[in-house]
Amino acid sequence: MRALTHLRRLRAGALAVAAALAAGNAAAITLEQAYDAALKNDPAYRARFYANESARENVVLGRSGLLPSVSASYSASRNLLDQETTVRNQTQQQDLRYISRSSVVQLRQPLFNMDAVQRYRQGKVQTAQGAAQLEADTNEVAVRMLSAYADALFAEDQVALARVQRDVYREQQMVNERLFKGGEGTRTDSLETAARLALSEAQLLEAQDNAQALRTVLEGIIGGDAGTLDQLSANFRVGSLTPGSFDEWRALALKNNRELAAARLAVENTRLEIGRNKAGHLPRVDLIASYSKGDNETINTYGQDNTNRSIGVQVNIPIYSGGAVSAQTRQAAAAYARAQSELDATSDRLMVDLRRAFNTVQSSASKVDALVAAVDSAKLLMTATEQSIKGGVRINLDLLNAQQQLFVSQRDLAQARYAYLVSVLRMRAIAETVDHDDIRELAAYFK
Repeated sequence: MRALTHLRRLRAGALAVAAALAAGNAAAITLEQAYDAALKNDPAYRARFYANESARENVVLGRSGLLPSVSASYSASRNLLDQETTVRNQTQQQDLRYISRSSVVQLRQPLFNMDAVQRYRQGKVQTAQGAAQLEADTNEVAVRMLSAYADALFAEDQVALARVQRDVYREQQMVNERLFKGGEGTRTDSLETAARLALSEAQLLEAQDNAQALRTVLEGIIGGDAGTLDQLSANFRVGSLTPGSFDEWRALALKNNRELAAARLAVENTRLEIGRNKAGHLPRVDLIASYSKGDNETINTYGQDNTNRSIGVQVNIPIYSGGAVSAQTRQAAAAYARAQSELDATSDRLMVDLRRAFNTVQSSASKVDALVAAVDSAKLLMTATEQSIKGGVRINLDLLNAQQQLFVSQRDLAQARYAYLVSVLRMRAIAETVDHDDIRELAAYFK
């Protein structure tokens, strides 16, 4: 009778993992809060944000080459002049002490400067490229945050499972010892349980170390203590995918993906770089206007105050630069070809990621249903095995195997659910722009 009581306690301990995995907490950090914190604190995303702030100035820098530039200068000097002059074989010496002053204001307005035109066009492209890359990184940090959140939760699940498994083996060991002392059990049963208990202790320590490491990853992304994480809701249901075909998702990705947009702009930037380098062979024409005023500027103008106003055109014609312009143009052409190859590689990689995520989402409904059924079957198997042990048909090892099957089914079910959520967000990040509404929708799967 006492053995039967312990068997019931053993079964209750094994099934307690379900409650441990579903337990909520009012002070938990929600998925939406984690997302907001990641946008604010994630170091990689902050670096990209400031890179975009820097890129925004490229359009201003490019435009500056087309606008007039104005410069001013002023100089004043104290002069000590000893002058000797010879007139009709007579030498005359004169000592002069005077101050010379000069002030100039000059305006330069480019009239024809293809280098400046290309720089302006590049500046606009570089600014747009920075903005597109920031949007791509905003999508990426959302996926990275959810992945870290799910990894941390799954690691906690594994710790809970490992702890319950250890406790079950402890309880089973106590049962075996009592059965053995009462003459109802065998030493072999006790040794089997002791071996599995030692292994479960090691697995629990490993699970705890892994959970701490993954929690640290999440805390690095959100920039603070993760606290208690929201758990998956007990009424978790896999939703339908819209649109339903991969070709539609692929078309959306090719049209809307921000990483691809940034790569296309990188190609355009390198194309413009070719034109900018070719401009090294072209003349440059500037309008120059100046206003200058000076007194006693030189000894020849000693005692004179001069004011000069001038306006004219300056033409600079490059003739030979040692082959530098041609070499730079060839370099730019090679960079253009490389950027095109990198665009193709980025497109291929994204399509592979999209296909992988699409397949995961498509198979998640049947996979989750199958694993739910597996968990239910494992629970029934434990009940049946306990009854068989009481009837003398099964042995202790059969119960241990049934318990292990339940633990594995519960772990795989949690992993499948997390994989589904991450894949849904990854698809949206590839095919469109992720925003708070998407995070809010996924947060509904948690409680």
